[in-house]
Amino acid sequence: MPTIAIVGAGPGLGLSIAKVFGGHDFDVALISRTKDKLDALVAELTEAGITAEGFPADVADAAQLTGALDAAIARFGRIDVLEFSPHAGLVMTAPKEVTVDNLRAQIDGLLHGAVTAVRTVLPGMLQAGAGTLLFTTGGGAINPYPMLATTNIAQAGLRNWAVNLHNTLAAEGIYAANVAINLMIGSQAPEGVPHRSPDEIALDYWALHTSRDQAEHLIGA
Repeated sequence: MPTIAIVGAGPGLGLSIAKVFGGHDFDVALISRTKDKLDALVAELTEAGITAEGFPADVADAAQLTGALDAAIARFGRIDVLEFSPHAGLVMTAPKEVTVDNLRAQIDGLLHGAVTAVRTVLPGMLQAGAGTLLFTTGGGAINPYPMLATTNIAQAGLRNWAVNLHNTLAAEGIYAANVAINLMIGSQAPEGVPHRSPDEIALDYWALHTSRDQAEHLIGA
């Protein structure tokens, strides 16, 4: 069976993506920092008839993330789909307040983490001549928000790289795309706040994986 690895898995969008892909006969490898939370997600997926296992790792720690993905590959075989959506934390930083120090955590978690993950799963995809790389960012990766300067810098770098991967790996059977979510993820939101449920958004990820026809996908205006 094919396998999806979800890096930054949580009870919202990550779980919804796991259910959508699991419902299409994918095994699911879940990676995030907290083992107890992973165990809860695995239990819910198992109850739904989906084969899943959690692999704890700090996404910003290259050795931990590589070890977790290697363990997932040993457990399930090649990773067919990588979905990367870690939570580096939204830190309010104005553009004029950006420093090397306050930017580092966002770069480590979002950009360096993505590079580490891809470097681990890509050799198997290239050997098989097939694979999907899906990177999740906020809408600020495209149109930056003044109060999220450090996050937007890291996400914009990730978006740029995702498009570059798409343009250079398609001929080798590898599809890559950036998904920029520019609304609140949730079934409910304060009046006037654009939102979509995680279950609805997760269907977009499946559509991207199956259509493989665009390097960028914006959810929300």
